[in-house]
Amino acid sequence: MTVKQLRAFLAVARTLSFTQACEHLHLSQPALSLAIKGLEESLGGRLLIRSTRSVRLTPEGESLVPLAKRLIAEWDNTEELLRQRFTLQLGRLAVATMPSFASNLLPPALRVFRQRHPRVNVTVHDVINEQVIEMVRARQVELGLVFEPEATGSLSFTPLFRDRFVAVVPAESRLAERSRLGWPTLMTRDFITLQRPSMVRRLLEQQLESRGLTLPAAFECHQLATVGRMVASGLGVSAVPSLCIAQMQELGAVCVPLDDPIIERDVGVLTWNNHELSVAALALQEVLAETIRTPGLAPGR
Repeated sequence: MTVKQLRAFLAVARTLSFTQACEHLHLSQPALSLAIKGLEESLGGRLLIRSTRSVRLTPEGESLVPLAKRLIAEWDNTEELLRQRFTLQLGRLAVATMPSFASNLLPPALRVFRQRHPRVNVTVHDVINEQVIEMVRARQVELGLVFEPEATGSLSFTPLFRDRFVAVVPAESRLAERSRLGWPTLMTRDFITLQRPSMVRRLLEQQLESRGLTLPAAFECHQLATVGRMVASGLGVSAVPSLCIAQMQELGAVCVPLDDPIIERDVGVLTWNNHELSVAALALQEVLAETIRTPGLAPGR
């Protein structure tokens, strides 16, 4: 049973005339007759009784009318919903992102996306970097915003920018007056860091250990906002990705360029290799590529 056959049947049932049904459907008589015959054969019995002067419905034909109307209505609604999704007039999108990206760079991008596609709803899962990777791998989300994974496997990573870690120091500290800081100097102070298994913590430890340095941890916490608040309160110093600079400054801390060694890593979009992205996901990926710029300190800092 096909949609074309149901439409043909309803046209005849409504007009009780093959001629009028042909005009309405823009079909020839043979084509309409073939559609009705195919429907009857697929269902196993006659739906219409046709004579030279009249057309009438059999009892089975009468019972099919309301069912056929409902099926056609549902089909038309489904077509319209899909059309709206393909044209971004309607839709839903799930994204996973590390908290540092979610609270600093993602909101401006989502604002642009919302202005362009106001009827597409976006769910943001702000979870640690490792969970973002797992959510993309499990296809719980279409897009993940992460530091470049060490091994992508079946996943595909598209860089947005290269992030460089910066020092975070209290505003009243003499370190805040420096134009730049080296790790040996920073590590002489009480260091505030994220708890494991944070990707930020792991990146710092791996890079420093490769140079014979050990990350000192006087204080550990789960959120970068807490790190910034603790530094601003004078409890110690820290190092964060440059995408967190605005957040640290809003919390009252000062960010200073950090080298010796320079620690950096690409940040980008993670997707499932063998999974075609929805139109909504492709649209957001395009907005991210347009709007995300390499964060950094203002000239002179």
